[in-house]
Amino acid sequence: MKYKQNRKIFAYLAMIVLSIFFIFPLFYMISVSLNPDETAILRNMASVRAFFPGDLSLKNFFDVFDRMPFARFLFNSTFIVSTTIIIGLLVNSMMAFALARLRWKGRALIVSGVVALMIIPFEAIAVPLLLITNRLGWLDSYHVQIIPFIANPLYIFLLFQFFKNFPSELEEAAIIDGANWFGIYWRIALPLSKPILSSVAILHFLMQWGSFLWPLMVTRGPEYRPLTVAMEVFFGQYPRNWGDIMAFAAMITIPVLLLFLYLQDTYVNTVARSGIK
Repeated sequence: MKYKQNRKIFAYLAMIVLSIFFIFPLFYMISVSLNPDETAILRNMASVRAFFPGDLSLKNFFDVFDRMPFARFLFNSTFIVSTTIIIGLLVNSMMAFALARLRWKGRALIVSGVVALMIIPFEAIAVPLLLITNRLGWLDSYHVQIIPFIANPLYIFLLFQFFKNFPSELEEAAIIDGANWFGIYWRIALPLSKPILSSVAILHFLMQWGSFLWPLMVTRGPEYRPLTVAMEVFFGQYPRNWGDIMAFAAMITIPVLLLFLYLQDTYVNTVARSGIK
């Protein structure tokens, strides 16, 4: 009993240390963003006093809107990410359902290809993809940041694992009632797949919201530029005020953090039930 109690105490202490380690940069970012005194920020940057600003103010956040069209960049990121997720859920789930429930020649080969594509990093195909989109005349647009990321082998595989365990009794009953395969997918499988779709949507959101390399390569001006690239441009502007930079970073990070905290129960439960881990 004593050994188990000590092990549990050690596990909790380890988790507390890890939590502090991960919360540390977030707390630092928020503290600096709320400090209106740039001189104090520079003076206390390497000390513990940076975590405890004397006066709290939203001045840095208003400065971001004054120095850059932040609302435009926010709209660009929101539109690109939401469109990619909505269309991606439909395309990836249809592909996964066809691979998991239909029996057709070459299905196993396609599944192997999907798994193989998961190990190829995006950096390996970025330049060829850039050349293709440039030839199509897609550069500096919304669709060049949406279309290449609608289908994703990781999300297809996760949905495939879920649909593979789909109850065959429901499928057989629908076929007896005269439903075709698309009707089974649309009316039965998809409504019962909300937990896994939520998990895929969270993963897709986190990946697309933080995307930097591809938008940097394909955007030329502020009209279609997302927040990640806009922050890199903002960082290069002078005067370089760290309070404004941290305020910009906070406005990008906090909404994502709140969304994940709100949906984390759905995400964790889906991972545990479907064996995605």
